[in-house]
Amino acid sequence: MELQVPEGTILSVVVGSRAYGLDTDDSDVDRRGVFVAPTEAFWRLDKPPEHVEGPMPEQFSWEVERFCVLALAANPTVLECLWSPIVERALPVGEELRGMRRAFLSRKAVDACAEYAGRQFRRLGGSTRGDGGAPAGKDARAGKMAMHALRLLLCAVHLARHGEPLVRVDGHRDRLLAVRRGETPWPDVTRWRDELLADLDGTRTGVALPERPDREAVEAFLAGARRSAL
Repeated sequence: MELQVPEGTILSVVVGSRAYGLDTDDSDVDRRGVFVAPTEAFWRLDKPPEHVEGPMPEQFSWEVERFCVLALAANPTVLECLWSPIVERALPVGEELRGMRRAFLSRKAVDACAEYAGRQFRRLGGSTRGDGGAPAGKDARAGKMAMHALRLLLCAVHLARHGEPLVRVDGHRDRLLAVRRGETPWPDVTRWRDELLADLDGTRTGVALPERPDREAVEAFLAGARRSAL
């Protein structure tokens, strides 16, 4: 199938299980993109959309300014787009965006990954079915949530140690997929979670990231993107 993208798209990547190395035969192709709206469109009363869905299934794109705002706020889903190993479209401005991706990173990104994971585990709750699987009443959906929560913690530890997100988790694939299938006893899931949290605590004094993102560099990029769209 030929790639279809919204008008003005400068970057389109594949995210989700295929980017993480966790895909199976029935996995969807999740696409995320960045588009630049015509600069003159901002001079009107009706502003351009901040995001659009489609035109392909499981496709979602942000207008470049919204993307930058979310990335500066350390949104893990947005940041992962800049490190996706599967790039389907990248115009020169999109390549520039990927090239400056470290400007978006700060210690806040580590906390954001851990907080997202924590919210997932709180949603799952602590009660188990009693047959060694996921929390009662959750089943397959719970396994998927638990898998991605653990993946986010792996990302947080990698961020703290190496200064960039961990997208592909091939080295943990079998163990993570076992969690997704509900084959891992819930106490083992929470034990892995606690081990990762302990690893994260151990990196707090030596996080390989700045205190704040490089907002000036991001603003300079955004101004250039706007000039290119005049």
